Amino acid sequence: MSDDYLIFTPDDVDLARSPLRRGVAEPTFVLGAFNPALTRLPSGNLLLMVRVAEALVKPVEGDHARAIRWTAEGYVLDPHPVAAIDMSDPRTFLVKGGAYPQMALTSLSWLLPVELTPDGREVVAVHYDRAIEPRASYQDYGIEDPRISRVDGRYYMTVCSCSAERHGTSLYTSSDGFEWRLEGLVLDHQNKDMLLFEGKPGGQFWALTRPMGELYFAYPEHAGFAGGPVIHLASSPDALHWKPCDRPGIRAQRGSSSAMKVGGGTPPILTDAGWLALYHGVEPREKVGVYRTFWALLDRDDPATILRLEDSVPLIEADPELTHPIAHRLYLPTPVVFTTGIVDGGETFVVASGEADLACRITHIPKSRFA
Repeated sequence: MSDDYLIFTPDDVDLARSPLRRGVAEPTFVLGAFNPALTRLPSGNLLLMVRVAEALVKPVEGDHARAIRWTAEGYVLDPHPVAAIDMSDPRTFLVKGGAYPQMALTSLSWLLPVELTPDGREVVAVHYDRAIEPRASYQDYGIEDPRISRVDGRYYMTVCSCSAERHGTSLYTSSDGFEWRLEGLVLDHQNKDMLLFEGKPGGQFWALTRPMGELYFAYPEHAGFAGGPVIHLASSPDALHWKPCDRPGIRAQRGSSSAMKVGGGTPPILTDAGWLALYHGVEPREKVGVYRTFWALLDRDDPATILRLEDSVPLIEADPELTHPIAHRLYLPTPVVFTTGIVDGGETFVVASGEADLACRITHIPKSRFA
């Protein structure tokens, strides 16, 4: 097998074993099996925690579109009048009117553990019995984009929890990578990319974050930075209570092809040169933009200090050849690769990404690439 390949696709998901079967009897399909967290299990095997976005085959019934929602009694379908929504994005629909922008999702996401061989080249098992689904009202529209970090022998997984109540970050912990405990919300505001460092700089937990908003202040022309969503940092004594770092993190560079926004990708992993962080940058194009993966080195003792930033030549780009066999499933108008996990593979780093918001991609990158 090559060093860049799809390891898990929508066709590999058995929807007969989906948690949504508790309440949703209508036909569904896998919009995407993508954006997987990646970690190494105590056995030496790798674990992909795959985001499965499950959608209705017929989202519109009569004059209403329907959104899937979790409840403590099971899953239900909420109708929204078609005349009152905008469905131009295949992943969401916007609710018209109101004082603030509001949206609903065309799918609900849950997490599927997929066990791989130690080199990440073959699937060993798909653990439907350990699937992670919403468990609280602040997750009733799904849980998305997990990241797993191993700190002091314990696994920490952050996810985006979606609901009408809030759009925050929740934390799960595990001693073995299989049995997960929901610790609850750790960031109460909208934050798309919180991921913990795989270690404790200065004896504390550290994390990359990416707070979101509808309005950003502009930088002066001479600053060299583009305003908008960027990567910040925060620290914590216990991984539950977080203090934002007063200094800025990785910011979009003015004039860069990724100036639309940047966000965290993989949990920072410690190397001889410092903390290696793979992140995504987005080039404005159509509605979604073009997502590529770049990298940075952060100081091992002071992660707010950026030692090196490589934002001109992408480390990973979307590859249409990889998705060619499942091209009939593509729904995004622009190339997207969204890198979400990294483990040490000896002479290489094994890197996991979501390809085209559709499938799970594995890339083996020589460590010499970061010299």
